[in-house]
Amino acid sequence: MAATFRRRLRRGAASTAVAAVVLATLTASQAPAATEASAAKGQKPTPPADTPIDGGSAYFTDRPPVNRPVPPHATHHTGQGPAVGTGPAEAGLPATVLAAYKKAASAVGAFDPGCRLPWQLLAGIGKVESGQARGGAVDAEGTTLQPILGPQLNGHGFALIKDTDGGRYDGDLTHDRAVGPMQFIPSTWSNGGPDGAGWGADGNGDGKKDPHNVFDAALAAGRYLCAGGRDLSVQGDLDRAILGYNASEEYLRTVLSWYAFYRKGTHEVPDGRGVLPVHRDGAGTSGGHGGGRTGDATRPHRSSPAPGRHPGSGGPGTGKPDRPGGPGGSDGTGHTPGGNTGKPAPKPTPKPTPKPPTEPTRLTTLERVGDKDLSALAGTEFAASPRVRAKDAAGKAVAGAPVRFTLPKTTGARFPGNATSVTVRTDKDGLATAPTLRAGDAAGAFTIRATAVGRTTPAVAFGATVKAKPAPKADKLLRTSDKELTATAGQAFAEDAVEVKATYQGKSAPGAAVTATMVTDDPKQPEENDKGPYFKDPAATGDDKDQPVRTLTGLTTDAHGLLKLPKIYTDTHAGTFLLQLTTADGAVLTIKLKVAAPTGS
Repeated sequence: MAATFRRRLRRGAASTAVAAVVLATLTASQAPAATEASAAKGQKPTPPADTPIDGGSAYFTDRPPVNRPVPPHATHHTGQGPAVGTGPAEAGLPATVLAAYKKAASAVGAFDPGCRLPWQLLAGIGKVESGQARGGAVDAEGTTLQPILGPQLNGHGFALIKDTDGGRYDGDLTHDRAVGPMQFIPSTWSNGGPDGAGWGADGNGDGKKDPHNVFDAALAAGRYLCAGGRDLSVQGDLDRAILGYNASEEYLRTVLSWYAFYRKGTHEVPDGRGVLPVHRDGAGTSGGHGGGRTGDATRPHRSSPAPGRHPGSGGPGTGKPDRPGGPGGSDGTGHTPGGNTGKPAPKPTPKPTPKPPTEPTRLTTLERVGDKDLSALAGTEFAASPRVRAKDAAGKAVAGAPVRFTLPKTTGARFPGNATSVTVRTDKDGLATAPTLRAGDAAGAFTIRATAVGRTTPAVAFGATVKAKPAPKADKLLRTSDKELTATAGQAFAEDAVEVKATYQGKSAPGAAVTATMVTDDPKQPEENDKGPYFKDPAATGDDKDQPVRTLTGLTTDAHGLLKLPKIYTDTHAGTFLLQLTTADGAVLTIKLKVAAPTGS
């Protein structure tokens, strides 16, 4: 795949110099634990063995410009759409797309703070995968105005993935295609995620998981990048996360370049005004990943100049900004970095590499803090969270060490974001505290494990118990109306004729169980009546659905303690009959039902 990508990206001595500068900048700007990019060290990162997120599809985005990304002072107009800036305009991110990246990073940070996901990384991937949703061509909700489709994954230069979604997302009934601004393949979006579930996410809270929506796609991408307890401030984890998207060294270098570029600074531009990637085949907008064409994506585009243009002829009046690193690549200052000036391009001054922190490497022991096991009622949050202290061989606290808390997959308990595994770092006192844990709906016991990431220290186990919720109590039942209840024999009472309110110690009793029985009028020992008013079994079918039922169980009050009884029918008997309602806590309410004989009988 690396050779394929090299054919599609313009390369040369100048672009090599640009890459070196950008990667050197990235190295200097990373957190202390992520000081050297694998590519910069000459090491080849190992791509993951499974199918990449985007299916290994093509992409068409060049490296970022060298100059500092500040808002452009001037723009030019192509005559075929909104004006776009050159050079520094690459730092302009469409408003909705930028909001999606920041919202996704914030959401991931809430449920997986140990991942340290920067929104600029999502922006780097979004740039490479779709040119920031084709320059921000999205509606107010963040959904792309036209589908962004990658090439057909038919095994010719890409992964071989036969259709998995019936064309639901990509419109292809034979093979899958990567879809949306973050280019997920349908099979990965729907069912390729952890625990057999898909990576798809609902980032804008509309109740849908749509890969064509930039909020949903950005959150899904953030979840994937942080999977497996990754800490993206660690270069190895960062490399593996990006390679999981597309297993190509060239792809890794390109994403890291844009990541470094966006970390220097960005500015917001209106939706639809972002810089479009150009694949130089004369079509005007990039296809595949770069520009998200909506038609046939099976034919790779060549890096040939557009008709009527020659390499190096870009600039004002052409309608397309020059690219740094290739012939005629302007940096926005009027000169060509690495161009034919007769002088070799100046080498960037190397910056000192900061030393990684030493504290995590000295960790030898994890100790449990607190000796009480954890417990919670079903469906509620645990009052306390698992906590451990990291120590070195001398017994001193170790700060900044990554600790992973893991739940068994069989339990219904979850950390925020529905996660079963989270990674947090120890504070200055060596303490690592898991996020708030929520119990599942079923009662039972399970074990939480805390492990030091990258160390062989013994794990720490925490016992946790989920207790069943006690049944809601109700010590009093009252009718909400004093209207007399009457009907004619052979007919039914009015719909929702009987409504009652349950209370406990004077307060509403939501969820209280109530039993309704048609009883005889024996004052000493009322029994179920065999005649008069009756219910019908709502679960019955066929001939049984009209059979009289004179006792109903499983009735519960709503959130306000109210209960409306099902429809009440009558047989041929006339008279006054009794309906008795009871609760487990001794509340009893007897209601009179009057049945009149038919007229003329």
